[in-house]
Amino acid sequence: MLPFEFIVIGKPISHQTKDKKRLQAWKGLVRNTVEGCWSGDPSGDSLRIVITHYYDVEPGNENGVPDSDNIIKPVRDALNGVIYVDDYQIADFVSRRRSLNGSFRVKGMSPVLAKGFCSGEEFLHIRIEIAPDPAELN
Repeated sequence: MLPFEFIVIGKPISHQTKDKKRLQAWKGLVRNTVEGCWSGDPSGDSLRIVITHYYDVEPGNENGVPDSDNIIKPVRDALNGVIYVDDYQIADFVSRRRSLNGSFRVKGMSPVLAKGFCSGEEFLHIRIEIAPDPAELN
């Protein structure tokens, strides 16, 4: 089942928002999306998760773009119990953000990521894989 990837269309909500209803709705959207495409049981392995937020704003005006570290917690919470038993299993976490107005050179783009770009909207691309063995890292 791993590696596994999916996209969530829409602007992510920061865990620091004061609007808790919007935050819960965002977590629900992430959870419903992953439940719709994940068919396995939660993994018990150590995992690496890579989130890339592709945002759409006017160049030079990133005021409304949430910090990448603030979108991690809601996503981790939403994946808990679906992809993994508990988020303590996440050994590596990478969070990136990229403007949709940028230039991309993509070699071997996955159909999932292509679907995100073809949506024409802001989205998250989330990839989950088995974490590398620390003994094998240089």
